[in-house]
Amino acid sequence: MNQELITSYLIMINAFGLAIMGIDKKRAIQHQWRIPEKTLFLTSILGGSAGTLAGIYLFRHKTKHWYFVLGMPAILIIQLVIAWLICTKGI
Repeated sequence: MNQELITSYLIMINAFGLAIMGIDKKRAIQHQWRIPEKTLFLTSILGGSAGTLAGIYLFRHKTKHWYFVLGMPAILIIQLVIAWLICTKGI
């Protein structure tokens, strides 16, 4: 796959992850319809883990939910290990 395409995808999905964390926080404050937690996790799993993790701390959102505080970093670590394996071992 083209490295530029992968880089563009990762930038977009992480920007999206950061944005939906901010949007969900705003909606929470305004008592409006919320973005489902499974959508937040799916975005993270699809490559947006750095963005959603940044959103957790930037917007102070979901910081009381252990599954976000532990789950998002775990997803990011797993993705980094997979990327490292692909780059060094050619898996």
